[in-house]
Formats: sequence, C-alpha cells, structure tokens
Amino acid sequence: MFPGVICIELNQPPLMVIKPGESFSIGCKITGYSASGGDCTNWIRHSAGKALEWIGWFCSSGNTGTSDTMKNKISFTAETSSNTVFLRGQSFQTEDTAVYYCARNTQ
Repeated sequence: MFPGVICIELNQPPLMVIKPGESFSIGCKITGYSASGGDCTNWIRHSAGKALEWIGWFCSSGNTGTSDTMKNKISFTAETSSNTVFLRGQSFQTEDTAVYYCARNTQ
C-alpha cells in the first residue's frame, strides 16, 4: 500500500434479471468504510442510450433520499454484520431496465 492511499471497494452481484412488477433487492458489499459509521452510499442507474441517472442515497444515520422518478419504487436498508447496503425495488417496469450501481458519497 502507498502512504495516504485509502482503498474503497464496493461489490455488487454481476447480473440480475427482474420481470416487470417483481420485487427485488440488490446488495452492495462495502470494504473500506462502514455502512454504520455515518458514511453515505449513492445509487445510480444507466439505461441504454441515456446518461447516468442518480436515483437515491442511503446514510447510516438514517438520512435517505430518492429521485422523483424513483419515489415509491425504491427503498434502502443496511446490514451492519456484513457491511452491506441494499437497494430494494418494487413495481419496476420495462422502462426501468438499466444497470444499477452503488457509489460512495464523497464528503
């Protein structure tokens, strides 16, 4: 390791296929910061042919936010024992087809 360099790693499942209307959960396993230590994790999606879209964030303090387009479709939770943040989705339709990413919030 290099002095002063911090390694942050976020691991997600490689592929999930969800049928319209199904509920699902995407886990984001965190290494390098704590899901319960006050840090925040953002969620972003990328639909084919469109720009990246921020859809929400989860902070271990309980502070969360969701974009207007995803209100009533997503929620967030954390499992401190595995240091994992979850995006939980419901009522997704074909227009929600995208690659979903988690990303650490920079302070």
